[in-house]
Amino acid sequence: MDLLASEKMHRVIQESVPGKQITLAHVIASPVPEIYESLGIDYKGAIGILTLTPYETSMIAADMGSKAADVNIGFLDRFTGSVVLCGDVQSVKTSLETIVEQFKNTLGFSVCSVTKS
Repeated sequence: MDLLASEKMHRVIQESVPGKQITLAHVIASPVPEIYESLGIDYKGAIGILTLTPYETSMIAADMGSKAADVNIGFLDRFTGSVVLCGDVQSVKTSLETIVEQFKNTLGFSVCSVTKS
């Protein structure tokens, strides 16, 4: 006997479809040393943090950001959409602003403003 038919149960299938968005674009101008250590970064300048969906676009953002200004890719995770860029404050800021602008205008993403602390 079919269990669904006998108990009048309904089967629901859910799937997650992330939007195209940058949800965080932040520059930390002077991070505390523990942040570098926790991330395993051997750099002592500013840090730029990005969070993107779909997650795979983190690779595009890292490439774009490293070409836009003199920054290094400190961390990239294509499974969570996280990117950390390192460099001097102005380079990191320029890099994040370029990424946000290009993702918005070229790729049609919803984006946040670049913030700084």
